[in-house]
Amino acid sequence: MKKPKITVTRTAAELAKALGLTPADGAEIGLRSDLNSKIVEVVQRKGLTHAQVARLARTSRTRVTAIMNRNTKDVSTDLLLRVLYSLGYTTKIKFQKPLD
Repeated sequence: MKKPKITVTRTAAELAKALGLTPADGAEIGLRSDLNSKIVEVVQRKGLTHAQVARLARTSRTRVTAIMNRNTKDVSTDLLLRVLYSLGYTTKIKFQKPLD
């Protein structure tokens, strides 16, 4: 039996390419990862419980736990933005053409 080839990626764009996804999918992965990382950072810094964050964002504790565990497959980008906003942060989107 052949050993599976291990591929290491360092960016969302590299991950998308390795998985055969489009560059747009890579951009979405990167955006969602950045949102998730900021939420985790802010919640830990403020010392909030999952239940407290859920109340602030008007969502379930289960959803907040998924976000904190970086298990966001079934969590919308809208919810990530709402949680971040409820923690006192806004986002700013920058438009630029991708490098080829």
